[in-house]
Amino acid sequence: MNTERVALFDAHNHLQDDRIAGVLGRVLEDCRHENIHGFVVNGTCESDWPRIADLSQRDERVLPSYGVHPWRVDRCSAAWLDHLRRQLDTRPSAIGEIGLDRWMREPDLLRQEEIFIAQLRLANERQLPVTVHCLKAWGRLLEILQSETPRAGFLLHSYSGPAEMLPRFTQLGAYFSMSGHFAHERKHAQQRVFKEVPDNRLLIETDAPDMPPPSALRPYSLEDAALNHPANLAAIYRFTARLRGLSVDDLATTVAANFKRLFSTAD
Repeated sequence: MNTERVALFDAHNHLQDDRIAGVLGRVLEDCRHENIHGFVVNGTCESDWPRIADLSQRDERVLPSYGVHPWRVDRCSAAWLDHLRRQLDTRPSAIGEIGLDRWMREPDLLRQEEIFIAQLRLANERQLPVTVHCLKAWGRLLEILQSETPRAGFLLHSYSGPAEMLPRFTQLGAYFSMSGHFAHERKHAQQRVFKEVPDNRLLIETDAPDMPPPSALRPYSLEDAALNHPANLAAIYRFTARLRGLSVDDLATTVAANFKRLFSTAD
């Protein structure tokens, strides 16, 4: 299978990250070689939103997404929500990466929920899709999404929740992205979950430069071997195709349709 001829889409990464800034030009060319037609680049705090906007102006494949990550809620300025509104005024796109995280040390859960809900409401005000981060907070996430449902749809990126919750999230409009991190042998449980994700709700992501796949799925590398090169997306497609018993062509066709459906406002 010649994956260079298949259009690929990365549903979630952080190309604005300082750790790859020095080699970003080469990285983007590697992605072009792998026929990656689009990537959603997710902000995490006010300081990185302008870099994402600049990337989207320099490369037509970049779909910008702006948000406050639960790890960054303690760094918000008093005017963070106004700043987010103004950033979205420059180009209707997407909101994310936002969410809840009980895995981090000493989380301020009330502050996380306050900022998460404010961003969900802004997404509905602007009719924009949302990218959601969640760790160890699936029950509470479901409760919030049931009352603040993103009407333009939402992505549960690198979904690590249980298979039993797939139907409930799907009913609310969820998509689920498979990351290369779940290709590690120890991730059998999450691999089983991704066999059950409905075809029309499946996306693929790298989360680059984080969440590197196993070494066998890393044809591209960065100077720091612990980082994930976004051009490894093609290898993640191949792994996911095998996992679900599909050809890469069939998987790519399905994922492309899902990506364009969810992120249509970012075109």
